[in-house]
Amino acid sequence: MGRAFEYRKAKKLKRWGNMARVFTKLGKEITIAVKSGGPDPDINPRLRVLMQQAKKENMPKENVERAVKKATSKDFTDYKEMNYEGYGPYGIAIFVETATDNTTRTVANVRSYFNKHGGSLGTSGSLEFLFEHKCVFHIVKKEDVALEDLELELIDYGVDELEEDEDEIILYGEFAQNAVIQKYLEDNGYEINSAEFIRIPNDVKEVTPEQREILDKLIDKLEEDEDVQNVFHNIKEGEESDEL
Repeated sequence: MGRAFEYRKAKKLKRWGNMARVFTKLGKEITIAVKSGGPDPDINPRLRVLMQQAKKENMPKENVERAVKKATSKDFTDYKEMNYEGYGPYGIAIFVETATDNTTRTVANVRSYFNKHGGSLGTSGSLEFLFEHKCVFHIVKKEDVALEDLELELIDYGVDELEEDEDEIILYGEFAQNAVIQKYLEDNGYEINSAEFIRIPNDVKEVTPEQREILDKLIDKLEEDEDVQNVFHNIKEGEESDEL
């Protein structure tokens, strides 16, 4: 199994423990998708897959409708997607993705979290080289398609890792190939349960359990902020990470 698998394994249980957070994040992504590509999922691929994901996550229909309506409201000025990069304690690199309607508030909050928990916010782009930007698709298995055959077919479309997980196949591909991969899957009749973008560290650092506890306070504080969509880091995950 590759680094992408290890990343997902570490995040899985933590994510399921925060369904309200998942709904808030998905709602913002839907709003952003509608603002950029329109409210019709038939002609907006990103919105199409997000609506399927919302359904899979049991996100209430009224939440989805509210997110779509917000994007088409005359009073809505749009979310600005901003990235912030910095170092936590013990030299751990932390990459923060946000979607905000007030960048002044967001950067002030993110900087304060780093400062209060022994870290420091860096300049934009300073840590981007430490992470690979990937797209991830969760698709329903087809009984008549072998994983090896699908992998060989998708290599040409930018997919570099596949894994099976119960009734799903999970594909990891180059971020820039997201639209191409989605088109292939839809054209070939694959049901997409969800799609997301992640950043996988090129190199990881080991920390002690005591150090991890301190780092988690910073990471948790960042993730709790309503403007923050994702937090990525380069901590080496151990067996205990499944419990995070």
